[in-house]
Amino acid sequence: MKYTEAITYLYTQLPMFQRQGKVAFKKDLKNIKLLCAHLEHPERKWKSIHLAGTNGKGTTAHLLAAFLQAQGYKVGLYTSPHYKDFRERIKINGALVSKKYVKNFVIDFQKLKQDEKIDASFFELTVAMAFDYFAKEEVDYAIIETGLGGRLDSTNVILPLLSIITNISYDHTEMLGNTLSKIAKEKAGIIKLRTPVIIGETHKETRPVFMAKAIAKKALIRFVSEVDLDDIMNAIDHKELETNPFFSKNLRTAIVSYQHLAKIESTLNQNINFTKILQTYKEKTHFIGRWQQLGSNPTIIADSAHNEQGLKIALARISEMKYQKLWIVFGTVNDKQLDKVYSLLPKNAMYHFAKANIPRGKAAGLILEETRRYNLYGKAYTSVPRALAAARRKAAKKDLILIIGSIFVVAEVI
Repeated sequence: MKYTEAITYLYTQLPMFQRQGKVAFKKDLKNIKLLCAHLEHPERKWKSIHLAGTNGKGTTAHLLAAFLQAQGYKVGLYTSPHYKDFRERIKINGALVSKKYVKNFVIDFQKLKQDEKIDASFFELTVAMAFDYFAKEEVDYAIIETGLGGRLDSTNVILPLLSIITNISYDHTEMLGNTLSKIAKEKAGIIKLRTPVIIGETHKETRPVFMAKAIAKKALIRFVSEVDLDDIMNAIDHKELETNPFFSKNLRTAIVSYQHLAKIESTLNQNINFTKILQTYKEKTHFIGRWQQLGSNPTIIADSAHNEQGLKIALARISEMKYQKLWIVFGTVNDKQLDKVYSLLPKNAMYHFAKANIPRGKAAGLILEETRRYNLYGKAYTSVPRALAAARRKAAKKDLILIIGSIFVVAEVI
């Protein structure tokens, strides 16, 4: 088997949420427990930090990885989905998992599936792959991001040093619940017995949920909003604090999480140079796709915001920027409630709608038709690259092009 054949198998033969949606979502932990048992429980062989939340998981996870890497530790990082390369999901100190390892793991799984009849999903298998890789490579720490929810997420078999819930907003409501308290309950499922938990953002609907779960689990709970970080934040000199509308909140969550981790792990330095680490954190952790500038004259920005909360923040920042004309390359998926998303999109923009190149991608013509009811106007294109190319041709030097709406749209142009 070649690596390309292994990847084709993963994408086509296993149920995959990113491509198929809800039908690929498994509502129990049976398969991942069987896989971990077969692999001799790799999840018990390294120290871990577990993250859940609607938005900000990726940034917070990469920042924490950078803080630990800066002290010489070998840090595994599991995140999802990927943008360009499947191997982005599984990294150690920013280096992608090897093609040889992925290929051999798939070969072994095919034998296991035939012998033991384990019918794992794409996500279950990639989680097991990450766990096993981190064990074989003997990482010092592994930072593990949930895929969807928390309580029934395949990553929720680890016993971490620390749990982190970044925030709660409306997304995947058909699986997680249609109220913030219901969604918070699913995310709170990662809170473990006597394991401290850091809450990045909270409000009146979600705070009681987190408090109740923490009390039930006898877990120390800390809310980032209650920690005085003024001195630390004022001392940090980093351009993303001015340009990236998401960065400050995620950085605060990462700093509070690191501070608490340093109290648990005596070998960690309590006083690290955040400014110095932030200068290279993207390169050293292979972090892409979030508020990423792709060009100048005209300015081109790509961001993965795809739900109500994320779009509100991104578009508020866009409204503050200086430009002559706004061009938006927009695409989404066909199983998402879009009324609130469409209502947030600015009416003063010229839209280039495109279908993301995945089965769940929503047809550009259908987006064009639906958005007319919201007084949004533009043109439908056959692909994301063509939509962006058309915007580049039409835009003047002082214009702004924004690529947004779906991770899968951004993945095609970064």
